[in-house]
Amino acid sequence: MGLNGSDVAKSASDIVLTDDNFVSIVNAVEEGRRMFDNIQKFVLHLLTSNVGEVILLICGLGFQDPSGFSVFPLSPLHILWITMLTSSFPAFGLGKEKAARDIMERPPHDNKKGIFTWELITDMLVYGTIMGRYSESCTIVFRARAAVFAELTWMILISAWEFKSMRRSLFKLDPHSTKPTQFIYDIWSNQFLFWSVVVGGLSVFPAVYIPGLNTSVFKHTGITWEWATAIISVIVFVSGMETWKLVKRATAWFKEEETEGMKARRGVRGLSLRQGFFTLARSFTKSRSEARSENDENSGNVFHTVPEPVVLRPLKEEV
Repeated sequence: MGLNGSDVAKSASDIVLTDDNFVSIVNAVEEGRRMFDNIQKFVLHLLTSNVGEVILLICGLGFQDPSGFSVFPLSPLHILWITMLTSSFPAFGLGKEKAARDIMERPPHDNKKGIFTWELITDMLVYGTIMGRYSESCTIVFRARAAVFAELTWMILISAWEFKSMRRSLFKLDPHSTKPTQFIYDIWSNQFLFWSVVVGGLSVFPAVYIPGLNTSVFKHTGITWEWATAIISVIVFVSGMETWKLVKRATAWFKEEETEGMKARRGVRGLSLRQGFFTLARSFTKSRSEARSENDENSGNVFHTVPEPVVLRPLKEEV
């Protein structure tokens, strides 16, 4: 204890609670898991967009003009625009994500695995393949480039919302909520990410239609019926991501095994001494994600602030 503990106990201990509050340990674990999850989402979003672009450009090698030169579906400025502007701001927004509702119900992460888990690598390849495969459309070069540019931009932006959870559906991020408007709240909760996706999606239209900017800079031209192709491709892409998440949930791929603490919360006996401290602390306190979820359910106001956690003070031993 940082306040009531002796100097000898502080120097011999591994953890010192400066506020003598047991719930600080729970909140510290929750914040560490939130940071780790957000780093994974950040990396997954950037790498998925890069894999999609690489696959798309490799597929473009098969298209040649009458003189025998390859016709690439994206110009060099398209690649720079998507990499530096379209992907960057949504990735930053993923770094500001709040902790998931069930973040404290998951087992501890193995420190030996690091960020690049097999689930992240597999997701990167699957989503990148879907993104690159469904970005092929028209036949006329300049019109095809405009359609592919719109498709790829929207896919990368919407994938940022999908990466809010690596396993749960975008339309059911909170498994404990029964509100019909929960999807809207989940999207709006991270406003930096929300406006990054919206502004990035709208920036496609001036890039396609402004005279001179489209033909001379981006090397594409305005399109008409090709917008339908772009929208359909985005719908297929989102359906593919949701299907892959459904497969992972149904088959329990990459799912970590339950810990003894998780079994105890479900009523299963066999709690070990190591889990006893956290179980005792959580019986009197709530983590920030749990407090936010309970507060939203009781008040019905999704923008209500989270109350301060209950402070536990250690009992002094009488002499």
